[in-house]
Amino acid sequence: MNAIVITAQGLELASAVRFVADYPDPGVPGAGQVRVRTLCSALNHLDLWVCKGVPGLKLTYPRTSGSDACGIVEAVGPGVDASWLNKKVVLNAAVVVEPTYKPGDGPEPVLHDVSMIGEHTEGTNRAAFLAPLSNVRALKDDADPVVAAAFGLTFLTAYSMIVTKGQLRPGQAVLITGIGGGVANAALQICKHFGARTVVTSRHQWKLDQAKTLGADACVLDTGEDWSRTVRQLTGGRGVDMAVDSSGKATHLKCIKALARGGAYVTPGCTSGPDAVTDLARIFWNQLRIVGSTMGSNDDFASITALFNAGALKPVVDKVYPAAHAGEAFKRLSNGEQMGKIVLDWR
Repeated sequence: MNAIVITAQGLELASAVRFVADYPDPGVPGAGQVRVRTLCSALNHLDLWVCKGVPGLKLTYPRTSGSDACGIVEAVGPGVDASWLNKKVVLNAAVVVEPTYKPGDGPEPVLHDVSMIGEHTEGTNRAAFLAPLSNVRALKDDADPVVAAAFGLTFLTAYSMIVTKGQLRPGQAVLITGIGGGVANAALQICKHFGARTVVTSRHQWKLDQAKTLGADACVLDTGEDWSRTVRQLTGGRGVDMAVDSSGKATHLKCIKALARGGAYVTPGCTSGPDAVTDLARIFWNQLRIVGSTMGSNDDFASITALFNAGALKPVVDKVYPAAHAGEAFKRLSNGEQMGKIVLDWR
């Protein structure tokens, strides 16, 4: 089977990423599963982490990554209605792992662990993959596979942290750092849809210019200096109600200083490092919230898929590569050259 294979951990991308025609087939779907023929898949920073090695997770190589895909259901497992056959679907790669729980153990966990397709298990960067039926949603027949593949993980992540956990309300001001990445671009669209005003940052002026065309209300060029005062000035001195930040160490304190009283710092990751310096006095005095978020639930995914099918949300696609040119795609993502999602076409 055709697949994009990560051959070993910690190699340069040119050596680590290979397109092969003889990768093992995923086989037939098990109970509650579907087998999906991949039309398009899309890259995330998680793909780079699988190349480098995920901290605290022992991975075996060679393996496939990939946590985003649009495809056609070509087989169903026991317990899955045959009406799913030939449906065009999009994937939620976050599979809920039910904890072992017995009466008398105490309160049942509100949050459950997840197993990521493309991280903990084989991913979508191959000609076909298996997934639980609960983690796929049907698309309209005319949905563009390129755009649909670019949609799942970033919009799920952004929606869950901003709307479900961050409790965004219309009219609020939201700061989004590092515009250009998939989650940041998804956050911009979600904020626009729910009537929030946005301030975005980037180290690249061309990304800010494009963000402006996508609806950003204000843009701040990140030169490495403390831009929190500039953000406060752009909000009349009040500050923002929410800071959406996946950078971490490089931007965390600036975000905290840019928040209004009662504001929320929401984060799905820390690409610049986890060991950020913060300001606890500002956090307690201004009654700020710090909210961590990992992916999202199937209910969140149903909500964003409905918005996608209605045309209310549309991911920004940076560039489309034939699957056989995956090395170039991984390199573009690693160099941070993208504005939006990088998509791999398997057709």
